[in-house]
Amino acid sequence: MEVSSGKPFLFPHGRFGVVLLHSYTSSSADMRMLARHLERQNYTIYAPVFTGHGSDPLTVLKKSSPDDWWADTQFAIRKLKDLRMEKIAVLGLSLGGLLATKALENEPSLAGGGVFASPVTSWGKSNVPQFFPRLAAAYYQKAGLSPQQITERITEINQLLPKQLTEISQMTREIDQHLDQIHQPFFIGQGGKDEMIDPHSGEELRNKLLAQGTPVDYHYYPQAGHVLTVNDAHQQLFADVTNFLQKIFEV
Repeated sequence: MEVSSGKPFLFPHGRFGVVLLHSYTSSSADMRMLARHLERQNYTIYAPVFTGHGSDPLTVLKKSSPDDWWADTQFAIRKLKDLRMEKIAVLGLSLGGLLATKALENEPSLAGGGVFASPVTSWGKSNVPQFFPRLAAAYYQKAGLSPQQITERITEINQLLPKQLTEISQMTREIDQHLDQIHQPFFIGQGGKDEMIDPHSGEELRNKLLAQGTPVDYHYYPQAGHVLTVNDAHQQLFADVTNFLQKIFEV
């Protein structure tokens, strides 16, 4: 979970498409390295930026909601369908993983997908309430705001944040309740030193999916923190994702 800049990007490269969904308060920058790696494997990649994301953290709280991000996810999938991809997968980091899971529940035509460090079964155990104001303060300091301006904005964030986190929790509960709709192969990557969500989240999700017969490709990175797509585990994650996609895209 980082406050960073980024724009949607499309890397058109092959007949199989992959949607990559970023984390809460961040942007497509989360996914650029993975996207370039997958482009080299001859996949077409699209990474949207969720409504309200990619700039001032207050914009996330004031001008966006889970409904907006779900619409963004549906648009991203349609974009690859319009490019006539033979098969499409959708993968996401943290919040992006929640929306990727929802997409797999609602889009049976998807070949598969999954999550990186995503609290599908445990959003209520996340540390987002503590981390969001700290990351926002760092963003504003970098932007050159005065201490008084930063204090004012953090006060506003603390007023607005609980409502949005409640909305995300409601969405997460609905996703968790509909996991039985997922029959496609499902990828899970989870770091053992995740500072943002419960490190057992991935295992809990794996067990739920396996219990209902969903094929699961589970990977645990014992020394890795939350942002698996850019931290020390990223190279192993990229190799694991590549193997997963090769299997689900086999003709």
